[in-house]
Amino acid sequence: MVVNASEKVVELSSADPNKLVSDGNRVLKASEKLVSMLVKPTDTSDYVSFTLDTVDVEIFMVGPNVTLDKIPRLDATNSSMDIDLIGIAKNNHQTRSAAVAFMSYNTMENLLKPDFFNTPNGTVKTMMSTVISATLPKTTNTKLTKPVNFTHRHIREFDPSGSLFCVYWNISEWIVDGCSVLETNSSFTVCSCVHLSTFALIMQTSSRPPERDSLMDLLNWVCVPVGLVFFSLSLLTFALCQWSPRVNNVARINICVSLLLAHLLFLLTQQFLSLIRRQQVLCAVISGVLHFLFLSGFVWMFIEAVLLFICVKNLSQISSINREVLSSGFLCVIGYMVALVVVAMSAVVDPKGHGSEQTMVFKTLSQFVVLGCSWILGFFTNGNKTLEIIFLILNSQQGTFIFLIYCVLNNEVRHFSILLYE
Repeated sequence: MVVNASEKVVELSSADPNKLVSDGNRVLKASEKLVSMLVKPTDTSDYVSFTLDTVDVEIFMVGPNVTLDKIPRLDATNSSMDIDLIGIAKNNHQTRSAAVAFMSYNTMENLLKPDFFNTPNGTVKTMMSTVISATLPKTTNTKLTKPVNFTHRHIREFDPSGSLFCVYWNISEWIVDGCSVLETNSSFTVCSCVHLSTFALIMQTSSRPPERDSLMDLLNWVCVPVGLVFFSLSLLTFALCQWSPRVNNVARINICVSLLLAHLLFLLTQQFLSLIRRQQVLCAVISGVLHFLFLSGFVWMFIEAVLLFICVKNLSQISSINREVLSSGFLCVIGYMVALVVVAMSAVVDPKGHGSEQTMVFKTLSQFVVLGCSWILGFFTNGNKTLEIIFLILNSQQGTFIFLIYCVLNNEVRHFSILLYE
């Protein structure tokens, strides 16, 4: 009768937030008091459960002679709870007993609305689970020995772009203190909490999807494919041209390989983003691969800078080390293993200045892009459209600059081309 009366409270509640909070707290308090009356002493273990239209209740009791050897799981509609009740009972030295009550409310979100969760303006809050309560009735020492895990089955469609929060009810609002997301997928979420209370799962999403920038989209679909073409042409030139033994193209080749694959994967990801977002595992794999490819590209840019320094300084001793130690295999280990180690922890040159002074100035400025210095612009864009456009154009054209400097303007390539023509 009391539970049915609680349902009437839900139906008759007004839109006044203060009234909703007051009614919600009354329903929770009344339900918890009633359920605690069902707890009775036991030497081993005992179990009580019932289901009504508005609430599912499960009560589990253990006594001093309990023989359970694992943490019990309590199940209700769309939710479950794992709690170390035996450990709690052992902490009650006098009685060596404990009881837990687990309740799942079917309509409580109409009172304890997700809007009572404090988030930034312009966001939408959605209740993704039924509201549940967990208490330790008639238990003297209620200190938890281990965090309690709650498994919430999503009662609404999961939005991959949203953020999930495990929250508990703190008299007048939903807060996250002491609770965290342990595991999640499109169907359910596991929350871990260090205390007992009334819990729920709330998803925060943007009030509207971010507007796409048509100009940036156009530049992206024009500049990135152009860069991919010149990365490919550079690799083809490096493969076909006959180079002097003094020339070390290992870094240049791997810059092209890493960035070509990274830009290509990024372009494909943008094309099929709506499909990829639905697969969290695929999203994680693609993010990891992109992280690895771009990071290895940066490492190879650093290696190229070191080799350029050795070449420009013309240091005989270092040049000897370069030939004997900086072999292709050794450079590949550095170029890819550094990136691989960094990714695992987060889950986890021989240009010579020939030609006119103007051509030398162009090659010097172009090295700024080839060595990845233009990526520094990313720290200063901060919504500045002009800098965003410059950033996109320069970094998508690293392949173009590599092709111009090391292929088109390289005397050995020109000489090889003339021999082929003759």
